[in-house]
Amino acid sequence: MTKEQTTADGFSYTLERVLEAPVPAVWSAWTTAEAYAQWSYAAPGSVEMDVRPGGTWKSTVVTPDGGQFPLTGSYAEVEVNRRLVTGMDVPGKDEQTLMTVELAEESAAGTHITVTQTCDTAEQRDMAEQGTTMLLDSLTAFLKTVN
Repeated sequence: MTKEQTTADGFSYTLERVLEAPVPAVWSAWTTAEAYAQWSYAAPGSVEMDVRPGGTWKSTVVTPDGGQFPLTGSYAEVEVNRRLVTGMDVPGKDEQTLMTVELAEESAAGTHITVTQTCDTAEQRDMAEQGTTMLLDSLTAFLKTVN
């Protein structure tokens, strides 16, 4: 059962889904380097996470055509099993781009996930939304293999 809702407002987007996994499993998939690497299109060995406010993360994303993009950032907010605000470093920009992931129990075995991000332009928003949709699709498939 995957319910999905997308809302775009200005240069922001919000994606919502119900995942067939308990909140702690979804949290672990998003905040454990070994698990995250399995579903996030990351190059092997490239994911590092220090999941605490002010902690840093890095990952190298591999695109479908084989290109590699190193990403870095930090954690602005961490509320275990509830809310994760991740900042991503953007070349040429002083401030990080923030992505908020919120988790809520939908049922004993289900999690409502909401991902929100604000970008500088409509084009950046559309690209980020497409990337996040791919991530959520991959996360959904990954959770089916570990539950």
